[in-house]
Amino acid sequence: MTVAAAILAAGAGSRFDGEVPKVLAGLGGRTLLSRALGAALSSRCAPVVAVVPPAPPDIADAAATQPGVTVLTNPDPARGLSSSLVCAIHHVSGLADVSALCVGLGDQPLLDAAAYDRLIEAHRTGADLAVATYEGRRGHPVLLGRGSWAEAAALGGDRGARALLDTGDPTEVACDGAGRPDDVDTPADLRALGHRS
Repeated sequence: MTVAAAILAAGAGSRFDGEVPKVLAGLGGRTLLSRALGAALSSRCAPVVAVVPPAPPDIADAAATQPGVTVLTNPDPARGLSSSLVCAIHHVSGLADVSALCVGLGDQPLLDAAAYDRLIEAHRTGADLAVATYEGRRGHPVLLGRGSWAEAAALGGDRGARALLDTGDPTEVACDGAGRPDDVDTPADLRALGHRS
């Protein structure tokens, strides 16, 4: 039973008015993307894929520098978050040994490998749909077993893996102490994380 991980990093980051694309912004000497990928790579997830936009090429180049990462290009990220999720599902669905996909986001730099590993453990004990919780609130990563991939691939617009949680019966996995699910949407968010991390 193998669980893959996908870090979705193809969003436009329209609220992040910085000098570089949002996922390439720095935090503690590393980019947000490097941190997000690092958590997945340090977990028991394999393979790890990064879904990136076709431009700027810097994002794909940055993802490709991470040993062990397969870079997937979302040809039309303007269609929303669902399009990146579909790219990841199409890739892993061709891998016969992969039974589930953990989905993380490229703008959540403080998640820890332990969050992925806790979801993997939930899957190994029977969960086909699982979500990390922090202080009782749902966050990322989200685990999608093969049984939910068709429904996930049918999503449209700016709806990601968490959209399935409202229609399914997810297993909630406590991930307190396994990092923090803070999103970086604006430069102010990034500065705030820099002060707290």
